[in-house]
Amino acid sequence: MPEQGIELQPRSNILSFSEIVQAAELLADMGVSKIRITGGEPLVRKNIPELVARLKAVPGIQTVGMTTNGVLLSRYAAELKHAGLDALNISLDSLRRERFEHIARRAKLDDVLSGIEDALTQDFGTVKINTVVIRGFNDDELLDFVGMAGATGMNVRFIEYMPFAENQWNSNGFIGFAEMREAIGAEVFLRPLHSENPHAVAKDFEIVGKRGLVSFITSMSEHFCSSCNRIRLTADGCIKACLFSHSEYSIREALRMNDLESVQHIIQSAIQGKAYQHAPMEELVQIDNRSMIRIGG
Repeated sequence: MPEQGIELQPRSNILSFSEIVQAAELLADMGVSKIRITGGEPLVRKNIPELVARLKAVPGIQTVGMTTNGVLLSRYAAELKHAGLDALNISLDSLRRERFEHIARRAKLDDVLSGIEDALTQDFGTVKINTVVIRGFNDDELLDFVGMAGATGMNVRFIEYMPFAENQWNSNGFIGFAEMREAIGAEVFLRPLHSENPHAVAKDFEIVGKRGLVSFITSMSEHFCSSCNRIRLTADGCIKACLFSHSEYSIREALRMNDLESVQHIIQSAIQGKAYQHAPMEELVQIDNRSMIRIGG
């Protein structure tokens, strides 16, 4: 979170639940079967369990997940489970109080840890921790997070530091998958797991002798652009076919005019316009793109 905070959008720009569900119905007709609710922070949206339930009821949608910062998770974990949420990802970049407060700009680490505990009691299909690893900031916590995975049975996913506006990215902070795996492997035996999903974004490893999984998301060092089948619908109604592209295609006005044929055409155009692969790190930081906190995890 930038120290100065962010400028909020007018409420009129934000899609209503009905508009989100209508978009989901169109996407399901086009072959989408999995939806993940992200943010900003989805749990600040009023009545968010209602949206989960409505998306879960869309014909063709098999899985509804959510990525959250976990601050409000204790309050909503049971409701989300009751609404049908299948999977939960919790963004947590440090287990150390001062570091957490520096990156999140709030003293809420205890709330996040309590939220994780409450989520584990709800027996979601999967509970994952997403950790962005930055050299000189939290790279000395790799084994702490591996220990969390082993103790709880969760899947801890280490994410390579990616260049975005407002996240203070620099190349000196980047640590690639190979280096992270080597550092962990010096202390813990990780056994690679084969994924049956050709569109998987993470490299998964079993912690031998322990519960839980360790995964690596290698967006920078070993990109998976050719198999990526994800698209994003932003809160203000724009389709992004690539997280790292500035290209956005708004479907908001077409949705509000109930011009569903145009909505489908816009979505198809966004997908067809996707580049073969994203630009190198040094170029990505120069692109006029939304910040990650405005796009969502």
